[in-house]
Amino acid sequence: MNSALSAFDLARIQFAFTVSFHIVFPALSIGLASFIAVLEWRWLKTGKAYYKDLCLFWSKIFAVAFGMGVVSGVVMSYQFGTNWSGFSSFAGPVTGPLLMYEVMTAFFLEAGFLGIMLFGWQRVSPRAHFGATLMVAVGTLISTFWILASNSWMQTPQGFEVVNGRVVPLDWFKIIFNPSFPYRLAHMALAAFIVAGLVVAAVGAWHLLRGRRDPAVKKMFSMALWLLLILTPIQAVVGDQHGLNTRKYQPAKIAAIEGLWETEKGGTALNLFGIPDMQAETTRYAVSIPHLGSLILTHSWDGEIRGLKEFPPQDRPNSTVVFWSFRIMAGLGTLMILMSTVAWVMRRRERLFESKWFQRFVLAMGPTGFISLLAGWVTTEAGRQPWVVYGVMRTSQARLAVDHPAGRHFADDLRGRVLPRVRHRRLLHAQADALGSGAAGPDAERRAASHAESDRAPPALRRRSDDRRRLSPTFTHHLRHKKRERQWT
Repeated sequence: MNSALSAFDLARIQFAFTVSFHIVFPALSIGLASFIAVLEWRWLKTGKAYYKDLCLFWSKIFAVAFGMGVVSGVVMSYQFGTNWSGFSSFAGPVTGPLLMYEVMTAFFLEAGFLGIMLFGWQRVSPRAHFGATLMVAVGTLISTFWILASNSWMQTPQGFEVVNGRVVPLDWFKIIFNPSFPYRLAHMALAAFIVAGLVVAAVGAWHLLRGRRDPAVKKMFSMALWLLLILTPIQAVVGDQHGLNTRKYQPAKIAAIEGLWETEKGGTALNLFGIPDMQAETTRYAVSIPHLGSLILTHSWDGEIRGLKEFPPQDRPNSTVVFWSFRIMAGLGTLMILMSTVAWVMRRRERLFESKWFQRFVLAMGPTGFISLLAGWVTTEAGRQPWVVYGVMRTSQARLAVDHPAGRHFADDLRGRVLPRVRHRRLLHAQADALGSGAAGPDAERRAASHAESDRAPPALRRRSDDRRRLSPTFTHHLRHKKRERQWT
């Protein structure tokens, strides 16, 4: 059995790594931008210096996250045009304008005011600086709007028709405000705020564990935990509504998430744990709670949920992947709600800044926002498979078509051109090393005479030759060889 990965598999792995690496930085920058704006507002309102100190500290972290998000996003755009040129050609009339709107309305807004936010503290008035910070925060949210509009259209496409193998937009309002867009936008924005809140809380916990008790440390620790106490339950409600929307428009994804194969009458159980087996079409070792699946996914005791067997095998997502990625996300979300609730209890007991075990717990929870975010995106994107535009274009159709003759031509070119050049380069390096070491041989006297002749060259020419010599031993040998040819002729 041939287990080698195809170009299609490698392209999917590469893009999955790129987008997973990329999403970490925008999520952090979205949350931090709004957090910094709140800090600066509090500084202007109260005049307390520690708010400004926190602004200066977190602005540096934001700048790094923003820069990394831009750089990693550029790599992703290249892959759209190379590995996934089939998708760009088919869906470009929709996704291209949406990404352009993101650049024109969001990225330019952020980039235009970022310099003032970072370096304008002594150059503009405090109110003008706060306005710049607000513009950066608004820009990150506008960017989220357009990116989620594009991705949501790929999940629940509408407002278009296909003409001559390409998408033709018919109604931009329907394209942007497609059925899953409101839920996905809210879910992602809240996730970004929670990611930033967990990072800020973890940094505050780290300083508290090291014995720092200054107002800035206490304030950022307290503010982050208040934020998490408010947002994590809201995120659970938004996630529930998003699940209802997904059941309506992507029922195969819901069945894969639940590891559900049969359509059960009279109520569906919830599989808490298990190992979905795609070949055997069953979930092994399932630990289930009767009727709970219906209660969560239909909000009724006897609600019906379609099983995976109702869908053709070629249209089923990989249940093993999304089953566990969803549970990682949901499990970590439950821990976040628990942590913020315990923080509220600690606050009421006036133990929030004294309890070492709780501060260690908060510190350990710091990375869970990123993990939960990635697990959620894996659930969303792997659950959409085998479609890149749901129900319209398969992922296998979106790749760059590289046929076997093209592969053979590449191999022939590699053998006929690249490898001989590599061998020739190695030979030139070896000859240059021998020349530099003064190796003896039949031509030693002629080489010595050539060196003496070159030493009698004008100083300016010698300096230029020496500069070139330092660039590359191969280039040095080439120059000497050409010089000897001129002398012999």
